[in-house]
Amino acid sequence: MPSEIALNANFSHIRYAQCWEDADILLDALDIQPHHVCLSIASAGDNTLAMLSRSPKRVIAVDLNPAQIACLELRVAAYRELTHPELLVLIGSRNSLEETAENHTKVAKLRIDLYRRCRLQLSPATREFWDVRLNAIAQGIGTVGKFEHYLTIFRRYILPLIHSREDIIAFLQEDNPEKRKILYEKRWNNWRWQLLFRVFFSQFVLGRMGRDPSFFKYVEDRIASHLLQRTRYAMTALNPAKNPYLHWIVMGQHFNVLPYALRPENFEAIRTNLDCLEWHCIALEDFLDTLEENTIDRYNLSDIFELMSLDNYHQLLKKLVRVGRSKARLAYWNLLVSRSRPDSMSGCLQPLSDLAHHLYQQDKVFFYKNFILEEII
Repeated sequence: MPSEIALNANFSHIRYAQCWEDADILLDALDIQPHHVCLSIASAGDNTLAMLSRSPKRVIAVDLNPAQIACLELRVAAYRELTHPELLVLIGSRNSLEETAENHTKVAKLRIDLYRRCRLQLSPATREFWDVRLNAIAQGIGTVGKFEHYLTIFRRYILPLIHSREDIIAFLQEDNPEKRKILYEKRWNNWRWQLLFRVFFSQFVLGRMGRDPSFFKYVEDRIASHLLQRTRYAMTALNPAKNPYLHWIVMGQHFNVLPYALRPENFEAIRTNLDCLEWHCIALEDFLDTLEENTIDRYNLSDIFELMSLDNYHQLLKKLVRVGRSKARLAYWNLLVSRSRPDSMSGCLQPLSDLAHHLYQQDKVFFYKNFILEEII
């Protein structure tokens, strides 16, 4: 049976070239152990690979979008074939904004050469997918998603109308939270920021340029106001100097501030456990139907539930509980639509609200409205 969202949205291209959920809080929430079998929404692959660093028995990645599976598969090949610095170049994490045209050409050629080293590790379908996207690879494979293109437009054309590069760097380097609050109110939060942010991150623009209009079918909140509030939190309460996601949004690269799966201290642990990973291009609902009861210990479910009706969410939740073991954990995010276990399932699923709230306060991917952690009884 097709997933509800598959009937309403186009899944023929890369929507996300990176995972825009914080792997640090995900791993703290799931507390993965060596005997655990994990099920993860593939997305671009970063957080699925991060789960491997905890040496689980098995990680199963699923995604109904073949383009997202291609992103995961290329990352797996890169971890096998490349050094850690080469991986960062292929992703696009390292690429100075001050490069000359000549150096830019050199880096682009290097990325294509790195891809060719990974290429033979790929399945024929994934190889064909990437072979016709060499120009995209030359920019870094972490840049090629629809959402990343949307952020690039914001960074290149909108943000310079609001703030100078000096102001941006000053914010990224300010460690003192009190000074950040003053800096935000006196220099950052001007009328241009308020106006252009609300326009660019409106439901209309975000739906057409960043996500998909169908993703907002169940949204009731005002999107721009929510995102503006959460951005203020990320820039004042959290530390921008240590936030790789904010760095990418405003600078177009990570520099030395890397998300979990790209940090040098996690590289070997991920590479060592790649044989524990499998992936399937299939809707989650359909894949769960192939599993026996008491199979899964840990679920990384991204924000998939807000893309479906409340009834379909409840039906999928029941399937997840059926194939999950006792004490299995489900981790997922609410971006704009509230989804959490209904009272009717209180006998089989309990919220771990205190831990979830504690982790949410640290969430470096700041635009979510909630982080949900639930445990099968």
